[in-house]
Amino acid sequence: MSRLTLPPLVVVMGISGVGKSEIGHELADRYDIPYEDGDAFHSEANIAKMSAGTPLTDDDRWPWLESIGAWLHAHDESGGVVSCSALRRVYRDVLVSAAPRTTFLHLAGDHDLIRQRMEHRDHFMPVSLLQSQEETLEQLEPDENGELLDITPTPAEIVDEFLARTEVVDEQEGPR
Repeated sequence: MSRLTLPPLVVVMGISGVGKSEIGHELADRYDIPYEDGDAFHSEANIAKMSAGTPLTDDDRWPWLESIGAWLHAHDESGGVVSCSALRRVYRDVLVSAAPRTTFLHLAGDHDLIRQRMEHRDHFMPVSLLQSQEETLEQLEPDENGELLDITPTPAEIVDEFLARTEVVDEQEGPR
């Protein structure tokens, strides 16, 4: 079990279409802390590349990850939630090096459900990149601070499960 001390500092991670933004908003709203969508940190060139169906390279991702890491670092005391695919361990390491108490909420689900979600939304990430994201994804390792949760339940249920698993503790009020 992970353990968080309020205010939480969380990266909601996973491939495109798993609901990172919706879950991130739900979690941030619960604690009245800032939420930022990781897509806001992408350069125009990255967005154009993905929109054209071209997967990003590590060189494309480093500045994006460093910007998200800087956001996490700036919110270390106040807490915050950011969505970020964080597909590989090395990417997550960049975020943790900037903000060591970061906890990951890794959302995962059935390929067909994710594909269906992607087909019915207005987003620059095309369905054609789903397979590339799935191939790049590295699961959280046992030494990483985070939890893997299925996307089938409602957003509220997912957040409830995450909070139950991470045993969020407010030092003034005790466990929540």
